[in-house]
Amino acid sequence: MKRLLFSIALGVSVCFSGCDTLQSVAGSLSQLEMANGLRAALTQGLFSGFEAFANPNQGNPLVRFAFPGDAAKIEKTLRDLGLSSLVNQMTSKFTNAMGQAVTEAKPVFVNAVRNMSITDAASILLTNNRHAATEFFKAQMSPELMTKFRPIVDNTVRTSGADRDYQSVAKAYNAIPFLGKKLEPSLNDFIAARAIDGMFLYVGNEEEKIRTNLAFRKTDLLKRVFGYADQQMRLRGGQ
Repeated sequence: MKRLLFSIALGVSVCFSGCDTLQSVAGSLSQLEMANGLRAALTQGLFSGFEAFANPNQGNPLVRFAFPGDAAKIEKTLRDLGLSSLVNQMTSKFTNAMGQAVTEAKPVFVNAVRNMSITDAASILLTNNRHAATEFFKAQMSPELMTKFRPIVDNTVRTSGADRDYQSVAKAYNAIPFLGKKLEPSLNDFIAARAIDGMFLYVGNEEEKIRTNLAFRKTDLLKRVFGYADQQMRLRGGQ
């Protein structure tokens, strides 16, 4: 029995080594509990985003393709040129490609949350900033996510033929004189960044709900961690 307990303790120590220590914070929650509560909140937000991107044709503007820059003006110009059919086809393909890329990249996003090391869990949890964990996650993980996510976008865009449609649209648009700024020859970086930003918006919205609405604390861990945060913030406010 002692050997079993030692093995379990050793496994926990190895799994959560480094900054995610078991030191008690304010005598109530450990840094590990705080970190895991924040991870759970971020993951809940990610899955909200996954559901939205999995059904991109439901009219949600966050997951719909839009041209970079003045999207409405660019789209109107193209439609005035008689390219409505091509614009609709290209928009649909890019929208579906974004959704497919997010679906295929689900492990990348989830692992980024699971593996992130929160060194200042208490300051991220105990704050009036309702998007603190999301902002921390975004600042720490965006470059790595972009590196891993971009090849998935490239593949889905190429497979759908959206890149060929876009090149036809861009060629027609760029041939118009006196328009000023031309359309970029490739939108893959833009599409990848837009999808990642969209995911973070969902994560941030979910974090805010968890911080402000008890109904969104769907697990015992979330109830405990954010209930503790509520208590501590009330105490701070009364000082």
